[in-house]
Amino acid sequence: MDYKAKVLVTGAGGFIGHHLAKRLKDMGYWVRGVDIKNPEYEPTAADEFELLDLRRWDNCLQATRGVDHVYALAADMGGMGFISANHAQILHNNILINTHTIEAAKVNGVKRYFYTSSACVYPEYKQVDANVTPLREEDAYPAQPQDAYGWEKLVTEHLCTHYREDYGLETRIVRFHNIFGPKGTWDGGREKAPAALSRKIAIAKLTGKHEIEMWGDGEQTRSFCYIDDCLEGIYRLMMSNHVEPLNLGQDRMVTINQLAEIIANIAGFEVAIKHIPGPQGVRGRNSDNTRLKQVLGWEPQISLEDGLAKTYMWIEEQVRRKMGK
Repeated sequence: MDYKAKVLVTGAGGFIGHHLAKRLKDMGYWVRGVDIKNPEYEPTAADEFELLDLRRWDNCLQATRGVDHVYALAADMGGMGFISANHAQILHNNILINTHTIEAAKVNGVKRYFYTSSACVYPEYKQVDANVTPLREEDAYPAQPQDAYGWEKLVTEHLCTHYREDYGLETRIVRFHNIFGPKGTWDGGREKAPAALSRKIAIAKLTGKHEIEMWGDGEQTRSFCYIDDCLEGIYRLMMSNHVEPLNLGQDRMVTINQLAEIIANIAGFEVAIKHIPGPQGVRGRNSDNTRLKQVLGWEPQISLEDGLAKTYMWIEEQVRRKMGK
């Protein structure tokens, strides 16, 4: 294994990309980070960081020059509130990012290309019950993702497969299941459920108000995977010989009400939940990790409680700073 390889992380100004750039740098890789924005919460660990709009072909050629491996994380995305209200923007921007980046990687002689897909590729008809059967990789077909975000992820999975078959570019494809942790978006509308609930509970705690709002009845279910486990899974898959899409997530399913209860317990502050109308996504979603364990000989190790404790404490500190407390 060549630890001196040069790698590119796209989306390195975002949550997972920022953490990944640091992880790869710590492992001895030379790292270039690229994004349309700088990391928000701390400086990048990358050897180089370039501000580039990867919707443009020339920028993708520049980003992929002189590297051996590409970790393609750049995407226009966010939580359910964002992806359910911006279908055209998401589909347009991400198709441009994905098609230009992988073609530029081929032109520039990149050896391995890692594409980050999503559990959003799974069909809506398999996720209508909160007590959902865990989703296996083959369950993506017949296809019926709920949102444009899921459709563009699914199409790009095929794009990666064809670039491997037609051009010999070694592609790897992961399907993330709700990755969370510190140093990620926690306000502004693009945050996901663990961060949004952590922010709401932190504000309630610091203001003494014992009520928070939640979209829907809170009985929709999900599984949540902590960032450190995500990074371990990414690297193991990149270095494996597995070329088909692979789930990466926890297989412990909780309701959003239970998620809020865990966070409130961590905060040491009791809250009542006011359920209001709002986008909820599919009714239930959970990861089947059978193939993950078979392929990587590994599965996520960090408990939901431990991951949320680290995440909540970081978000509470951000809220304190913003409120001047």
